[in-house]
Amino acid sequence: MYHIIAFVAGYLLDLLLGDPYSFPHPIKCIGKRISFYDKKLRDTDTMDEKRLIRRGGLMVFLVCMEAAVVYAILLSCSYNFNNIIGCIVEAVMTYQLLATKCLKDESMKVYDKLENGTTEQARKSVAMIVGRDTDSLDREQVIKACVETVAENASDGCIAPMLYLALFGPVGGIIYKAVNTMDSMVGYKNDKYMFFGRVAAKTDDVLNFIPARISGLLFVVSCIFLGNDFNASASFDILKRDRKKHSSPNSAHTEAACAGALGVRLAGDAYYFGKLVKKEYIGDMKREIVSKDIIRANKMLYMSTFLCGLICVAGMTVITCMAETFTITKLILIFQ
Repeated sequence: MYHIIAFVAGYLLDLLLGDPYSFPHPIKCIGKRISFYDKKLRDTDTMDEKRLIRRGGLMVFLVCMEAAVVYAILLSCSYNFNNIIGCIVEAVMTYQLLATKCLKDESMKVYDKLENGTTEQARKSVAMIVGRDTDSLDREQVIKACVETVAENASDGCIAPMLYLALFGPVGGIIYKAVNTMDSMVGYKNDKYMFFGRVAAKTDDVLNFIPARISGLLFVVSCIFLGNDFNASASFDILKRDRKKHSSPNSAHTEAACAGALGVRLAGDAYYFGKLVKKEYIGDMKREIVSKDIIRANKMLYMSTFLCGLICVAGMTVITCMAETFTITKLILIFQ
């Protein structure tokens, strides 16, 4: 039950506080370790492809192991000292592994610049949350990039961590976030990371395979509760049709569900590191995309994470009750 309480408390803390910039964050520490191993283990000038892949795999193992050991020790020591202290520590760990409010806040900065500032200011704001080149984006492209980011990160920044936290606790959550962070830092298909970042990218694909599909369905279901601006039927239809229209096996699920729900067209060609990357369109352009679609995407984000939280708590409660029933039954059999 402490795990359930910590999960709910962590989720609520995330919605309330987000990620204060001045507050120490484990993902920043993981990012520094990734940068350290990147410098120590990667040398594209002297290593062949297989050696780079092995070195990249070693980095994935070391970063995940370090993060898991630190979290396991902190959690174990906290609960051994006092259950209440342990629950508080677990709640804080859970809170720091979720990014719902942070994602909303950063995307709403783009919305604010679009409404009250200039397109140039909006470009700078969206550059903080997307991986593509933003210098030449027009207003429509800025909005599209922002909506896509909210949709995609709803899965790997919010729903997937919730699922891993519910199933495996903060240790499972930090391993997932470590892999996800490595993918975002070194999982690029360019000359620098094509081979060194391959294990990180593939591991991230595996860990996100089921959560991405759950996230897409949660986006569809969320439309039922959000009013006339959202079309659940169209969301499901576009999810089925366009869920594979991405180089990643996972990224298009929430994008497709979001595009269908809003009746807009997302994705398409984009520049990354100065190179044009050809990408298929996702969704149908039933209307022009507008800045308020950023708000609508955030509504889907919040509702889908809320639904995921309900599912996680229900699942943990059922498992807890089953475990207690099994224990009581076992004791009865022993004393008989």
